Amino acid sequence: MDKMKEKLSVIIITKNEEKNLVDCLESVKWADEIIVVDAFSTDTTFEIAKRYTDKVFQKEWFGFADQKNYALNLASNEWVLSLDADERVSEKLKIKLQSLLSNKFELEKYSGYKIKRDNYFLGKKIKSCGWDEDYQLRFFRKSVTKLTNRLVHEGFEVPGETGRIKEPILHLSYKSFKEAIEKINHYSTLEALEKSVNHKSNFITIILYPVLYFIQHFIFRYGFIDGIYGFFISLLHAWTKLLVQLKIWELQHKTYDER
Repeated sequence: MDKMKEKLSVIIITKNEEKNLVDCLESVKWADEIIVVDAFSTDTTFEIAKRYTDKVFQKEWFGFADQKNYALNLASNEWVLSLDADERVSEKLKIKLQSLLSNKFELEKYSGYKIKRDNYFLGKKIKSCGWDEDYQLRFFRKSVTKLTNRLVHEGFEVPGETGRIKEPILHLSYKSFKEAIEKINHYSTLEALEKSVNHKSNFITIILYPVLYFIQHFIFRYGFIDGIYGFFISLLHAWTKLLVQLKIWELQHKTYDER
């Protein structure tokens, strides 16, 4: 069976991820190849990566899609698994991927597989707010895979139908409110830049969008079943949309010089 086994490349992009990277790399040390593309971290990320693989590269940051595309091109195997530093491959997913890689007949069915993510907030697994049915294309054939060219929420694309893997990636998205606020501030800036081309912000959107997003996540996406955690997540979704609208408005009305 080993002679039939496909080899796996794991790609990870990093920037100042020393707090996350060890657990991420530990979860994939069984893979045939690990590639880390680091955006010149100022902490010990680079040194940590070198302990697990000799394929650690540094590249100036030009966006998520650009970094991931660079990492994908470095992969030497046809089948690739893409992870973020705050994600881990669960033991069940490891077994599932090893089984697929040993069965070429199964692999030939699809060019890529969407893998379920179990999302955690402040250490708690979230079962609502749309976080419970989070499938992302992360396991795919290198030769046919492309990246969407977006500033934020970039993703991989393959032709044809994709398979689904229910054995999860563990996503430790926010370990503290400080981390959540820092990430939201960064991502909302990118989203505002992207949307400002075709979207206008005004008094109505600034007031209405955050309220609607809170209601959507807490009520219609059942955030209330996760109690105070669901409330916080719904609130952070509303906060994100408020920042996006404010930043779009700022871009539309920016007439001062920044010094």
